[in-house]
Amino acid sequence: QVQLVESGGGLVQPGGSLRLTCVVSGSRFSINAMGWYRQAPGKQRELVAAISTGGSTDYADTVKGRFTVSRDNAKNVVDLQMNNLKPEDTAVYYCKVDTRFRFTYWGQGTQVTVSS
Repeated sequence: QVQLVESGGGLVQPGGSLRLTCVVSGSRFSINAMGWYRQAPGKQRELVAAISTGGSTDYADTVKGRFTVSRDNAKNVVDLQMNNLKPEDTAVYYCKVDTRFRFTYWGQGTQVTVSS
């Protein structure tokens, strides 16, 4: 049973920072891409940041320069450092991983609220 456990969400003021962590366990197959998505109320889920096994990254235009995705391949962990947070970053953030043979798994989501 593959499990993705996310942590690090919460309430932060505009301009503040949060760090999200996702720990993956139980996969029989090697993990390829890892990433973070978010879904705000009334909106579709969207890509925030993704990182390949080799460390290549991809970011949504709205977070470039503020968010940084990283991973530890030995520990199957992916992090998202979020700086200079804005109210429009408020959403539920989901961790997603793709494994060999194209299996995809999602975390349960963690709430990030940016408000004064």
